[in-house]
Amino acid sequence: MFSHVVIFWTKPDVPNATEELLAGAEQYLRPIPGVQHFHVGRMMGSHRPVVDQTYQVALNVGFADQASQDAYQVHPLHLEFIEKVFKRVCEKVLVYDFQ
Repeated sequence: MFSHVVIFWTKPDVPNATEELLAGAEQYLRPIPGVQHFHVGRMMGSHRPVVDQTYQVALNVGFADQASQDAYQVHPLHLEFIEKVFKRVCEKVLVYDFQ
């Protein structure tokens, strides 16, 4: 299994940025072929100081292997998500890929 985890910080000056990012991920990313697991959601507050609470949205996508994830990265829906949603509503992103 190949896991692709993305942490998003939205632009504070864009109204409804979090909601638009969540909806855009569902619309553009979930249907991409090769996605075996898809989970996107809001940051959950925690009383534990070790938990990062500075971001707004996290995405966890699972693939069978790295080749499937590589194909996802260049898929037209992924590229459309970046242009129509990500660039407009996000100011920062961190990506964690692991097997």
